[in-house]
Amino acid sequence: MAKINLERRAEIGAEKRARTRAQILAAANALFAKRPWDSVTVDDLVNEAGVAKGTFYVHFVDLHALTAAVADELIKTFDEMLQPQRLSIDDPLVRIAFGCNAFLERALDDPSWASLVARMARSHPAVGQIARRRLSEDLKLVLEAVPNPDLSLGLGLEAALGVVLQVLAAIGEGRLSSGDRQPAIRSVLRAIGVGKSQATSALAQLARITRAARPASFAAKTD
Repeated sequence: MAKINLERRAEIGAEKRARTRAQILAAANALFAKRPWDSVTVDDLVNEAGVAKGTFYVHFVDLHALTAAVADELIKTFDEMLQPQRLSIDDPLVRIAFGCNAFLERALDDPSWASLVARMARSHPAVGQIARRRLSEDLKLVLEAVPNPDLSLGLGLEAALGVVLQVLAAIGEGRLSSGDRQPAIRSVLRAIGVGKSQATSALAQLARITRAARPASFAAKTD
């Protein structure tokens, strides 16, 4: 009789469960990108994922638990996008431009992701907390360097995030393209009170940073 490798059998089972969970999360991402999350049913999800209804409940207690898992994945993705390269940039204004660029590049590469982020950030405040905190840290430094700034930190934060989320939604709906990326970043900088020449300088520094960090084939994206 062949010897049963219980450890390997357990590994195979864990791998299968992980694949199925990822399959359900991918289905949720696809549906949440198109519709409000609270309009999606378990039946919708299992049909999209191609799994049995009972399988859904093996992995998630209910739709709220699934939605929380989707939000957690987005939060992790945001910090991976922003750190650690953001910390290597000395100028806080350029860090803001870098953060905007990171989100817009990902959105342009995956419009469905752009729609998902725009929807989830509005319906689940925790989704945007990482990006909000990073932006707040940099914006505070930018405003401290300006004598008598025209806007408060809170207003600047809402203005910048409002522009980014609206642009993400528009990219997801196919209304904006790669040619709008740099003007969108400039719009964010202008929304927080940055002058035209200062915004141009920040974008030029961003272009140099991204060229240095990427292969030559990607350099055109930042110009």
